[in-house]
Amino acid sequence: ICLQVMEKENTSSFEGFILVSFSDRPHLELILFVVVLSFYLFTLLGNMTIILLSALDSRLHTPMYFFLANLSFLDMCFTTGSIPQMLYNLWGPDKTISYVGYAIQLYFVLALGGVECVLLAVMAYDQYAAVCKPLHYTVIMHPRLCGQLALVAWLSGFGNSLIMAPQTLMLPRCGHRRVDHFLCEMPALIGMACVNTVVLEALVFVLAIFIVLAPLILILISYGYIARTVLRIKSAAGRKKAFNTCNSHLIVVSLFYGTIIYMYLQPANSYSQDQGKFLTLFYTIVTPSVNPLIYTLRNKDIKEAIKKVLGKGSIEV
Repeated sequence: ICLQVMEKENTSSFEGFILVSFSDRPHLELILFVVVLSFYLFTLLGNMTIILLSALDSRLHTPMYFFLANLSFLDMCFTTGSIPQMLYNLWGPDKTISYVGYAIQLYFVLALGGVECVLLAVMAYDQYAAVCKPLHYTVIMHPRLCGQLALVAWLSGFGNSLIMAPQTLMLPRCGHRRVDHFLCEMPALIGMACVNTVVLEALVFVLAIFIVLAPLILILISYGYIARTVLRIKSAAGRKKAFNTCNSHLIVVSLFYGTIIYMYLQPANSYSQDQGKFLTLFYTIVTPSVNPLIYTLRNKDIKEAIKKVLGKGSIEV
């Protein structure tokens, strides 16, 4: 009998999942479908524009825009890996997702989230070099170093996910298949486990220190030096120019890190499902879509690049 129970649990572990989403509120699902689709299309358009401009305009062949293009590509991958399934669940009555599909989405959601944490720290270091070491900037941020830093960001995120995703998926669920979410999220899956998850939560916290908090500390240190340098600038125009160089990145860091820290650095038993759903919506659809807007709204180089590509390069912005 025990053997039969174990075989049943092992079989159920590899069955698909049911992403409950907001199925108890069908009218809300219809509204969310329209909102999510709109944000997704805007995300693709905005981030694709940044990538193309960074490639086509030689004036944007700088470390700042190299990392910005990486961030745009990352946001496109993140949204494309999660939003189509979300739209499918919101649109119709079928809420199922296969075990393999769930595993793949969980891996890439964790991986790309980790990449963004490290990449934002790399971008902060680039801002530090630009503001605090302007005379040595081109020597410090040479193309080889930029490539290496970007590679470290991508490898860190995917390496972290390679540890966390299998650990989460292997948790015994005792036949539970209903995930009270619309996305393959680690906190929701941990909450389904029928065993004590203290050890796994401790591992999550330790890895989060390296993949979330350590980059955040580096960002804060970089901006501490930047703030000190800016305050030493005597002219108001100089201070404003230095601040404008960094404010876009600061906004993006605040939006991204604020949500991630709140979601992942708290115990699973204090995790409110409805609260988690809306926070996930925020960092899945809102943040990737506003990133291009934040970086281009007050960016003269991007505006000039757009006009150049459109054949209006001689017009002053």
